[in-house]
Amino acid sequence: MPDRKSPLAPFRHKTFRLIWAASLVSNFGGLVQSVGAAWMMASISSSANMVALVQASTSLPIMLFSLISGALADSFDRRRIMLTAQFFMLVVSLTLTLCAWWGLITPWLLLFFTFLIGCGTALNNPAWQASVGDMVPREDLPAAVALNSMGFNITRSVGPAVGGAIVAAAGAAAAFAANACSYFALIFALLRWKPVVPENPLPRETFGRAISAGLRYVSMSPNIGKVLLRGFAFGLSSSAILALLPLVARDLVAGGPLTYGILLGCFGVGAIGGALTSAWARERFTSEAIVRFAFAGFAASATITATSSYAVITGPALFIAGSCWVLALSLFNTTVQLSTPRWVVARALSLYQTTTFGGIAAGSWLWGAVADGQGATNALLWAAAAMLVGGALGLRYGLPQFESLNLDPLNRFSEPDLPLDLKPRSGPIVVLIDYEIAEEDIQAFLTAMTERRRIRIRDGAGQWTLMRDLENPTVWTETYHVPTWIEYVRHNQRRTQADAENGDLLRALHRGDEPPRVHRMIERQTILPTEYERYKQVEMHH
Repeated sequence: MPDRKSPLAPFRHKTFRLIWAASLVSNFGGLVQSVGAAWMMASISSSANMVALVQASTSLPIMLFSLISGALADSFDRRRIMLTAQFFMLVVSLTLTLCAWWGLITPWLLLFFTFLIGCGTALNNPAWQASVGDMVPREDLPAAVALNSMGFNITRSVGPAVGGAIVAAAGAAAAFAANACSYFALIFALLRWKPVVPENPLPRETFGRAISAGLRYVSMSPNIGKVLLRGFAFGLSSSAILALLPLVARDLVAGGPLTYGILLGCFGVGAIGGALTSAWARERFTSEAIVRFAFAGFAASATITATSSYAVITGPALFIAGSCWVLALSLFNTTVQLSTPRWVVARALSLYQTTTFGGIAAGSWLWGAVADGQGATNALLWAAAAMLVGGALGLRYGLPQFESLNLDPLNRFSEPDLPLDLKPRSGPIVVLIDYEIAEEDIQAFLTAMTERRRIRIRDGAGQWTLMRDLENPTVWTETYHVPTWIEYVRHNQRRTQADAENGDLLRALHRGDEPPRVHRMIERQTILPTEYERYKQVEMHH
C-alpha cells in the first residue's frame, strides 16, 4: 500500500484506477489527433495564424461552454454527462476521419471539426474533474489532481511522437482514426462505474438559477478570484509555445511531423516530472512561490525555443515548459477544489476552465497573429515577456496556501413547522435576526458581520442589511431576502462546517437571555378586495 502522503495514494481506490487508466488511452488518442490536425493545417495552409487557430479552436469551446457544463454537472448525474460527451466526440472523430480519408478537408472545415471536439471536451471536463472528489477522499484530492495531470502528460510524452510517425507513414486520416478508437476504453470504464449519488430532497434548481448561483459563489470567494486571474494570465502567455510548436518544428529547427511529435514528447516528459514533484514542492514552498517559478520557467523555455535552431537544445527547454505547465495548472485546479463545497464544485471548476482556456484561446490567436507579422521567434520572445508580467501579478494577487477547510454540509438547519401553508414557490421571504450586543463588543460584532454578509450573499441571499435600533442601541438586526421558500431552505442547507465558526462567534457576542431571535416573514403587497380572489387562485395554482 502506498503511504498516505504518497503521490500514488489515490490508486488505492479501484474506481479512480480504472477511469484513470481508461483516460490514459483516451488522452493518447486525443494527442495523436492533435498532431494530425496541427500538421495537416501546416500542410494545407501557409498562414501561421491558421496553424495557431487549431489550438484556439479546441480551447475556445471550453471557454464558451464550461459554465453551462458546470451547471449541468452540479445538477445532473455526472457519469451520464461524461458518457454523453464521449459518444459525441466519438461520432465527430469518425466523421472527421472519413472526410480526411476522402480528401474533403479544407482549413476552415478542419477548424470546425476541432471546435466540435472541443465542445465535447467542454461538456466532459467539469463533470470529470468534479467527480474526482467522489472517487477519492479529500486528503487524497491534491495527489489525484496531480495524477490526472501526470496521466495526460504520460501520453503527451509518447503520443505526439507516435502521432507524428502515424502522420508521416499513413497520413492525418490514420491519426484521426486512432483517436476515434481511443474513446471506447473510457466509455467502457464509465459504463462499469456505479457512483453513489446522494439524494437531494429539494427540487433541482432551474438552469438559470444554477448558473447565477455558481457565478455568485465564485464572485464572493476571494481565493477563487485570484486563481481565475492567475489562470487567465498563465493561459494567455504560455499558450504561445504549444500554439507555435508546429512552426518551431518546421521553420526554426527544420524538421517534419516526426520532429514535431518528438518536441511535443519532450514537453510531455517534463510534465510527468512536474506531476511527480508537485507534492514535494507543495510541502516545501508556498503556492505563490510555485506559481512564480512556473511563470519564470516558462519564460526561460520560450526564450530558448525562440533562439534555438537545434532540436537537441529546444527539446530540453520544452522539458522545463512541460514541468512548469503541470505545476501551475494542477495547483490552480487543486486550490479551486479545496476552496469549494461539493454542491457548487463543478461550476467553480468550470469558471476556472473558462478563464484559463479563454486565456489559451486568446493567446493562441494573439501569438499566431504576431508570428504572421513578425515571425515565430519574435512571437515567442514577446510571450516570454508576458509570462514575466504574469508572475509579477503575484505581488498583488498572491495565491493562498492550501487550507484544511471542512466544506461538508453543516446540517444544523431543520425546516421549521409553520402555521401558514406555504408552497415551495411562495415568496419573497424576508428574514430578520435580532442580536443584543454590548458596547465593548461592537467592533468584534461588525467584523464578524462583514464575514456573515459574504457568506449570506455567497449562498444565495439578497438585499442583505444590518440595522441598529435607535431607541434601544444594544439591539442590532440582520436582514436579507430570498425569492422563495424553497430557496430559503436551499440557502440554509448550503452552510458548511467551515462557516460554523462565524455563527458560533456571533452567538457568543449576543448578550440576550435567549438565542438571537429569527423572524421569517413573507412579503405581501396590499391589494384591492376585488383582486383577492384572483390572488388566492394564483396561490392555489402554485
